[in-house]
Amino acid sequence: MRLDHAARARRPRTVLVLLAVWAALAALWWGLNAAWWIVAALALFTLPALWEVLTDRRAALRLEDGMLHWQNGPRGDRVSLDALDHVRFDTRLDLSVRVTLVLRDGRRIRLPHPCLPPHRALEAALDAAGVTTRRHHFHFI
Repeated sequence: MRLDHAARARRPRTVLVLLAVWAALAALWWGLNAAWWIVAALALFTLPALWEVLTDRRAALRLEDGMLHWQNGPRGDRVSLDALDHVRFDTRLDLSVRVTLVLRDGRRIRLPHPCLPPHRALEAALDAAGVTTRRHHFHFI
């Protein structure tokens, strides 16, 4: 089974949300005469999204030839499917899914969220490759 997934930080939706927030902040400042320091304080919350748009960090995950490769910006790694005991899918309270690789030697590797494909597609690809997967819903630890 082969799975290729790639994602970029510079997405049209992110840019549109940034522009909409800045337009709302401009309307607060000019239209409602809000204090500049209040508008500036609110604008600080947009800086992480602006940084992601400017740097356009790439993330990818690839499953092929008995290897699982992942890349998140400049960092990446790979692991052989033979080294995996199982892959754990944890559904969190915000309904996001955290994926942890549990190796046969007991080590755990958490995959970075930006490089993850839709969790059902990843789970199906791992099952097709013969890797045991375990689902845990709303685990607090």
